[in-house]
Amino acid sequence: MAKELGEGSELMEAAVAELLVCPKLHALHDSRWLLESLPSPLCLACAAETLQGDGASLVRKNHVLSCLRDVLTQHAALVIPLLTQDGRVCVHFIATLFGILKSTEDNCILDLSIEVLVMFLVKLKLERYLHYLLKECQQELCKVAITRGSLPILILLGKLADIIPIFADELLNEHSNMLEHLATSLMYPNERIKAAVCYLYGKLYSVPNAAERLFVHFTERLCGLFLTTLKNAQTKELQLNCMGLLNQLLKYDHFVSVIMSNSGKGADSTSPELFEGESPLPLILKKLLLSRDELLQVASAQCIAAVLVHSPAKYASIFIHADIPEFLFECLFCTSEILIWSIYCCLLLLTEEHLFFSKCHTVYGIEPILKSLREVLHLNNVELHKQGLLLLTEILKRQPVEIKLFTNATVFKDAVSVLVEAVNCPVLEVASEAVKAATVLLRKDHVSFPPVQYGELQKLVESVLKQCSDLPLLPPNRGLMGHQNKAVSRQGQFMQSALESFRNACRLAMEYQNDPLAQENPFTAPNSERKDTLKSFSEFLLRMSDSICIPIFMNYSERVVRPALMEVFISTLNILFRIVPDMSKRFSIKLATSSFIRLNLELKATFCAGQSNPALNLACSSFLHSLCLSLHSSSKKMANSTQEEQEISGLLQRNLLQLNSGVEESLTLLSEIPDSCCLDATLRSHQYSLLLLFYFAFSQGDRFVPEAELFSAIRSFLLSLQHQGDCPPPYVFRAALYLLGICQDKTKALDVASLSCIKRVLEITSDFALVYVHHPQLLNFFLFYPELMGRFGHRILELWFSCEDYNQTESEDAVTRINNSVSDSANYFDSLLCMLKENPSALLVLLDLVCQGTKEVAHKVLVTLETFLKANEDVCVCDLLRSQFLQILQKLLVENSSSILQENQTLPLLLNLLFLVQLRYVMERELDSTDFRLIHLVSNLSGKCSPTDLELLQPSLNFLYWSLQQTTLSSQQQVVAMLLSNIPLLELLGRVLQLTGILPSSSEPAFSLSSEALICSAWLLTAALLTQQHIYKTEVHHVIHLEVDQVFSAVAFRKKKPTLFFVSILQFLRVFLRQNLSSSLVKFVVHHTDQHERELPLSKEDATLYPLAMRHVLSLVISLQNLLVQKDLLLSQTVIGCLEILLEYLHGKNQVIASHIASQPWNKFLLITLLDGRENSFLHPEILKLVTLCVQYQSTSLISQSEISHVLEEAANTKLLELPDATVSALHSFLLQVSTLVKMVADH
Repeated sequence: MAKELGEGSELMEAAVAELLVCPKLHALHDSRWLLESLPSPLCLACAAETLQGDGASLVRKNHVLSCLRDVLTQHAALVIPLLTQDGRVCVHFIATLFGILKSTEDNCILDLSIEVLVMFLVKLKLERYLHYLLKECQQELCKVAITRGSLPILILLGKLADIIPIFADELLNEHSNMLEHLATSLMYPNERIKAAVCYLYGKLYSVPNAAERLFVHFTERLCGLFLTTLKNAQTKELQLNCMGLLNQLLKYDHFVSVIMSNSGKGADSTSPELFEGESPLPLILKKLLLSRDELLQVASAQCIAAVLVHSPAKYASIFIHADIPEFLFECLFCTSEILIWSIYCCLLLLTEEHLFFSKCHTVYGIEPILKSLREVLHLNNVELHKQGLLLLTEILKRQPVEIKLFTNATVFKDAVSVLVEAVNCPVLEVASEAVKAATVLLRKDHVSFPPVQYGELQKLVESVLKQCSDLPLLPPNRGLMGHQNKAVSRQGQFMQSALESFRNACRLAMEYQNDPLAQENPFTAPNSERKDTLKSFSEFLLRMSDSICIPIFMNYSERVVRPALMEVFISTLNILFRIVPDMSKRFSIKLATSSFIRLNLELKATFCAGQSNPALNLACSSFLHSLCLSLHSSSKKMANSTQEEQEISGLLQRNLLQLNSGVEESLTLLSEIPDSCCLDATLRSHQYSLLLLFYFAFSQGDRFVPEAELFSAIRSFLLSLQHQGDCPPPYVFRAALYLLGICQDKTKALDVASLSCIKRVLEITSDFALVYVHHPQLLNFFLFYPELMGRFGHRILELWFSCEDYNQTESEDAVTRINNSVSDSANYFDSLLCMLKENPSALLVLLDLVCQGTKEVAHKVLVTLETFLKANEDVCVCDLLRSQFLQILQKLLVENSSSILQENQTLPLLLNLLFLVQLRYVMERELDSTDFRLIHLVSNLSGKCSPTDLELLQPSLNFLYWSLQQTTLSSQQQVVAMLLSNIPLLELLGRVLQLTGILPSSSEPAFSLSSEALICSAWLLTAALLTQQHIYKTEVHHVIHLEVDQVFSAVAFRKKKPTLFFVSILQFLRVFLRQNLSSSLVKFVVHHTDQHERELPLSKEDATLYPLAMRHVLSLVISLQNLLVQKDLLLSQTVIGCLEILLEYLHGKNQVIASHIASQPWNKFLLITLLDGRENSFLHPEILKLVTLCVQYQSTSLISQSEISHVLEEAANTKLLELPDATVSALHSFLLQVSTLVKMVADH
């Protein structure tokens, strides 16, 4: 039993030892101090006595402090209420912990004591305990003076200042004497003490109220000591705490002023460590920048920025003289984002000082900045990207013109490369900053070093515009949420920056126009292609504006219209007019056709009313001025175009800024009539300017004003002119006339008063060309009003043809166009033909121009009339034109000799026209005196020509031929008599026909398509004369002799000869053979001699065929067979007809020869070739005629009875009414021959 009691006693003692911190004293303590509810029960009284007493080991005290820290951290709600029951206990507890700071040197215990003490005070939240502790600290500092023992107290004060908000106020209010001890501590050599003091000061100065109250202390006592401490600091802890204090001090402007003006005299003057002279801070910060410690470099850069932010103009020069920028640039070669950010901030502030640039720091630092930016752009730090680009932008913007920032092309290329990379960044904010930098880079002084890097500039501009094109356009900002509105705003700012960049590039190209050194690369090798030139760069800018810039910004403006953006856009376009003068015409026309006049007028009306947006108003007005002048200069030049251009320029410059009204207001202004008592010159000037704007817009297809309303307004304008008796300048009246012509088809006709005004102005106009515009609708306007056409028709048509530019070939092409699309008013020539069709009376005016106009005008008129007659066969104008042709032809023949007529270019056109008119008469008609006089003139003219006058003879012979064919019998006889009595004409025909036998040769230009056509016409006319002379037995005054060998040789088939060539000769042979080769008009010349020119006797066959020979007959038959195989319809008809007459002629001369010719085996093969296996082939007219000839001349070896039966069977199975007339006629002849053959067989 005793043993068990002993064991229980030991267990109890162990339990007590576990529960009680101090077992020996625990029994004396009240149980309320025991915290049993904790995971590890603790007696606060035991803990206090353990810490207070000297008997406990350091390990024991460390353990107790750790337990107290844990309890205060995790169970403050149990401990604090217990201790605050009695204030003496709290004071005792604070004193106990504070006593450890005074008595212990162990750093671990000191740190724990400070931590527990600070935590306890914070949990208590009672000012009296803080006051008590500060009082104790002050007393202790007074006791220890400047000793190492003050370090824990200083650390404690720093911790308290860091965590208790009212600490600074409490210290300054109740314990300000402590400040003297703090300042004195900075003179103590222990850097840990200095670091603690600086930390405490830093916390005090971080409170604005406290900082204000400590200003005098800082000025009188602390400033010099602090700067000395900072300069001599060796440990990192002291350096960082000093920089922390400095950073707090630099938040206040007056502290910065004191620090930057301090010369070191504020400290103990006997100390050799203090500075003399200027402020030591820049040198101190420079020293820290040189250190390899990143934290110190960051702190130094931040302090520099903190000083500069107060007044760059005041302090930047101090840092610049200390060469701080150079060291900042060197620090950029690092990877620390916060350090780079800090340096960017410093440099950005330094850019506000001109000295930063004048001492060439930017020239030195541009390469480090570019290299830094290149590396930074690869980091995922948007703000750092923006800050670096902002720095580059400011440097580029503020760099003096006289100091070149880029010393060589390599650095410039690096800058472009960095900016291109930044512009292509997907983050819009970064790209925006890059575009701003690019905008400033595109400045003449930045790129003006030979050679100018146009290729690099193109890359930069293209990347900027490409980024714009890739930007998804957001909807307008109406009704959007706040963040969406911000996105739209950022997008708009980016677009504006990009456009400003493009504008600077255009301005750069314009400024280089007059710089010879900038035109091209002077270092280009000889004979090599020069690509990097100003011209190529300017053309590139125009292409970019056309393909990217204009489409993008027009598309954007349809969603959001920003006056500032549009001002940049319009001013950019205005610059583009001047960078490539050669292309300004095309550029201005494209802008005008794309409704840019309308756009600018709408912008002015919307945003520039009154005095609003003067920059936009000026930009739009300047653009309209340049565009109008460019359009005017691109039009047809007149004699006084330079003076007129100057007048238009002055008029627009005076008025465009005031014309800020919409369409309706502008029309009202145009219709307004000035007061007759007091003429309003400004109103009239505004009206003139409006008419010019409408004219230039409408002339390029931009009809943004309703035509009917504009027509009415101009009508009112004309009436006001009539009422006031004003006469507008010619260019203004020209615009009014043009607009009236354009709008005429949309409204009613003008009244008499308006027409009277127009006639009055036109009559007093010295030169009609001054008010003329070459446009179909203006011409149509005059044609619409007989009053105008009768008075001014000749002048306006003469001007029309003077401005037109076409030749005979073009007129033939126009015929094709008219046939395809008669109403194609886009082509002026085609439009004229349409107007002539609607106004046939205008043809008389045209014919008058042939007589009265210049040769050029007359030529163009005849081309037009010729084309008109070809294209409009349904218009009856023959009787209207023939008498005029007679007068014109008489005039030409009287005024010109024969030699001059051959060189006259108008006469062939007139003759062609005469022939075209003659072709209109498809029915036979009785000729009148005008016709006979025309025939007489044309035949006489033809007789005066030589065979080489192709252009004259061709239409003349055609006219004579058609006159002979399309007439009644009585008229025909008179024509034949007239022509056969004209010996020169017959002689000419003979000479032309003789050309037929001459073989073509490339050395003889006479043999061309034109000469062949003339020969064809001559054969046809001869055949017609031969026929009619035979009919009427007309007397012949000259015989045409033809070489028989040449004639039959010409018929020989040649592929290069046209079909009409063979048709015309065969037609002549057919007529001549029908007359048995005997006529008083034509004679065959036969040469039957040997090589010695001796007459040879004729064979029996040749004698019967004379003047032909058997060889002529065989040659002709072979030629006819070859021509028939060509299967040309016209040629086949002519060949069969000639073959019929030939066999008839041969049958009459020698029946044996005729049968021999008809029975040749080749004819059978020819028949098989023509049949060609087609269905109903025998029923083709030519084949039927060929078969008929075989039957007629009893050539049964060629056509058998079965084949005849087959033809009859095909005919029986065919409906006669469905067959063509030619087939029916040929079938009728075939049946007659078959019936004759059957009858002969039956008789036999």
